[in-house]
Amino acid sequence: MSAAEAVRRFINDGDMIALGGFTVSRNPMAIAREIIRQGKKDLHLVMHSQGQAMDLMVGAGCVSRLELAYGGTGRFAPTGIRFRKAAQEGQVKVEDYSNLHMSLRFLAGALNLPFMACRSGFETDVLNKWGFGPELRGHGKIPPHKALLSPNPFNPDGEQVVLLPALTPDVTLIHAQYAGSDGTVRIKGLTFLDLEEARAASRVIVTCEEVVPQGFLRQDPDQNSLPPFLVDAVVPVAYGAHPTACHFFYDYDPRHLNFYRQQASDDQAFQRYLREWVLDLPDQEAYLAKVGSSDLMNIKANTQVGYAPGLDRR
Repeated sequence: MSAAEAVRRFINDGDMIALGGFTVSRNPMAIAREIIRQGKKDLHLVMHSQGQAMDLMVGAGCVSRLELAYGGTGRFAPTGIRFRKAAQEGQVKVEDYSNLHMSLRFLAGALNLPFMACRSGFETDVLNKWGFGPELRGHGKIPPHKALLSPNPFNPDGEQVVLLPALTPDVTLIHAQYAGSDGTVRIKGLTFLDLEEARAASRVIVTCEEVVPQGFLRQDPDQNSLPPFLVDAVVPVAYGAHPTACHFFYDYDPRHLNFYRQQASDDQAFQRYLREWVLDLPDQEAYLAKVGSSDLMNIKANTQVGYAPGLDRR
């Protein structure tokens, strides 16, 4: 289906949305832009380490709460520009965990467990400081506690462990290289937390570079990532992660990410960016036409190594 239909059918105001990908790799950008076009509000974003899609949705006013380990695009924005501004001005509530903590929370959700135990985070502000206040605790999908310290029942010496609440998103958004005509998904390269996020969610929307025949995916079934019964919508969108990268298809776009950094640093300039690059463009085809074929060819990946050697990344 189209991105517009997928968002209309499966994403509601107030939903907990898990974002796949990682900083500048495989962000579900086409769906993020469509969420903004449709004016979705009060979203609760959960992610491992996310960048451009998160920052754009926060800047557009679609998000009220976030739980994450890291939000930024590396050297382009060590902390997401609109994300940082929104957090500092109290426009969004933020609960931060470590990368390991978020990984275990999604794993707990994927395994249908209420929590996961670990030995990480003792005596750190990650556990000592809570971003969500009592007015949010225990409401909706927000747990009553950020984390708990508990005696290890299998150790009589009083050892403590950290208990982390499971994450069970309403919707997970993933961008992949391939999807089969039946809904089977194949992600090339690092999967990050995408697979756990998908298994933990009630609904899954997958955008992909190509829809391929089932026979193609059956030739190497060990390379497939998600079965069709986990996927609710497949949205074919070439360059669906732009300006972030999609391994073996294209690299991240330094020119656009630098341009976004400049625009996002000023409130009025960011509103112009939203209008010109999201709201005034009806779909992905219009977005790619605005990016331009020369810029897209500049980031085209080498099919042997999966990225663009020689790309000027400054």
